[in-house]
Amino acid sequence: MPSRSSARLAALTVAAVCSAASTVALTSPAHADSVRIHDIQGTTRISPYAGQKVTDVPGIVTAIRTYGSSRGFWIQDPTPDHDPATSEGVFVFTSSTPKVAVGDSVTVTGTVSEYVPGGASTGNQSLTEITKPVVTTLSSGNTVPAATVISRKSVPAKYAPAGDTAASGSVNGLALQPAKYALDYYESLEGMNVQVADARVVTATDPYSELWVTVKPHEHRSLRGGTIYGSYTSQNTGRIQIQSLGSTADFPKANVGDTLTGTTTGPLDYNQFGGYTLVAGQLGTLKSGGLQRETTRKQSHGELAVATYNVENLDPSDATFDKHASAIVHNLQSPDIVSLEEIQDDNGAKDDGTVDASVTVHKLIDAIVAAGGPKYEWRSIDPVNDQDGGEPGGNIRQVFLFNPERVSFTDRAGGDSTTAVGVTKVHGKAQLTASPGRIDPANAAWKSSRKPLAGEFVFRGRTVFVIANHLNSKGGDQGLTAQYQPPVRSSEVQRHAQATLVNAFVKNILDVQKDAEVIALGDMNDFEFSGTAKILEGDGALWSAIKSLPTKERYTYDYQGNEQVLDQILVSPSIRRDGDFDYDSVHINSEFNDQISDHDPQVLRFRP
Repeated sequence: MPSRSSARLAALTVAAVCSAASTVALTSPAHADSVRIHDIQGTTRISPYAGQKVTDVPGIVTAIRTYGSSRGFWIQDPTPDHDPATSEGVFVFTSSTPKVAVGDSVTVTGTVSEYVPGGASTGNQSLTEITKPVVTTLSSGNTVPAATVISRKSVPAKYAPAGDTAASGSVNGLALQPAKYALDYYESLEGMNVQVADARVVTATDPYSELWVTVKPHEHRSLRGGTIYGSYTSQNTGRIQIQSLGSTADFPKANVGDTLTGTTTGPLDYNQFGGYTLVAGQLGTLKSGGLQRETTRKQSHGELAVATYNVENLDPSDATFDKHASAIVHNLQSPDIVSLEEIQDDNGAKDDGTVDASVTVHKLIDAIVAAGGPKYEWRSIDPVNDQDGGEPGGNIRQVFLFNPERVSFTDRAGGDSTTAVGVTKVHGKAQLTASPGRIDPANAAWKSSRKPLAGEFVFRGRTVFVIANHLNSKGGDQGLTAQYQPPVRSSEVQRHAQATLVNAFVKNILDVQKDAEVIALGDMNDFEFSGTAKILEGDGALWSAIKSLPTKERYTYDYQGNEQVLDQILVSPSIRRDGDFDYDSVHINSEFNDQISDHDPQVLRFRP
């Protein structure tokens, strides 16, 4: 993939010679003459020849990569052994444009290397390569070895073996069991020519000309054609990423539920942005599934509609204001209160000390009016410069929009970026010491992360407490295809601490007023079944209302073929107990290749 994808793809499979820190060094056999590809690949994830020079390795060229820094070609042995654990294909890293053609019969002399895409700190598996190659072409025009078909029947139901406790949970040294575990199956095909047929798209085409399909059409299928990630042990083994060796201009613009009809064929690669990837020399034909963006229903006169929407680093230079406004007015039906996440300051990522976001917010409000919506008012608190994480210089924060024709905001002075909001009792009712206010902003749990924004609203004479959140991201977590199984979710430590503080604050309100109506919402950056959600819900203080939906409808985000929950609206017992509420995950972004945000907004309607 040339142009904008080159830099990213260079990070996928740049050979080990480029970064010694990203290689796996092992003791290797003393003699490495007359070896075949299956000998190099071996029966574990690490080649028994890692670090050794191999001589005259034969194979047929099956595909060529001519772009980026990871230039090279794949070869496959036309005379395989009879061991299903040993791959018959391997990538040859040339660094410059290869001087071979598909169908050439070649021998390769070079050094076997185990390259870890993204570096060892990612926990990724390694990719077996031949580096510093000397290539001899024996003949041309040979038949390429037939593609191995990856299908529902061939991929095991179990995802991965448990890692070796003596190796810090790594699976690298374990013997591959391709008939038992999906990750072992894919590893046994690393570098080989593979094929999928009539595969349904489960993650839309992204800006890097990548998409995800499933070869298991019934595996945790969502109502709209995706694949639901419903637990840590439901990784969905049929998912596979698709890239192309051709021009990005020719890559299909697919949405979830579309199908790549016919066959998609190419070598099976491994990269840091999703693991096992079919790099297609031949792409199937895209057939539309006809997916449409959803529209929620309008709240009735007596219902309060509260929404959360991550607008993905919105700043005044963006061209998406009209589309975001249309989404809020038409798809969300102009909620009474909207918690916005990732509102940037007035000059976006320019890091010059600017923290005010009034230009950004007013531009969105004006666009909403132009789209036929209400004239929202807003409340927020500017963060301390460069202290809340996100894009450097952007100073992302949460913002409350509210429709003054339907709901009022209770302003109470004292809230600022560094002062903690508290709870007091006034005339037997809970009251915030500042509105808006930030929850314990000096606490170490919020280091380089967004502080929750709390505010009091009044709807038809009833006070509703709303807490807007954007918890710590999952950055740094090991991927599902990591060499460590189960993967380590290191980002949870900070997120759990944050959830503990939010839960404690809600309890403070409920301790003063047991029947207080409290909503904690936003981009929680964690699943509804996660430890983070359990901490937020602790002692019954809150309950994640997305769990009121059927399992097949529970998702707000689509990542690497898994539709999952990151955005949540949690409610206090009085709201849940009444049972008179309605929840909707409004799918307008996550399933589409032309998304304006990577998150789907969420709407809760209830009668205070």
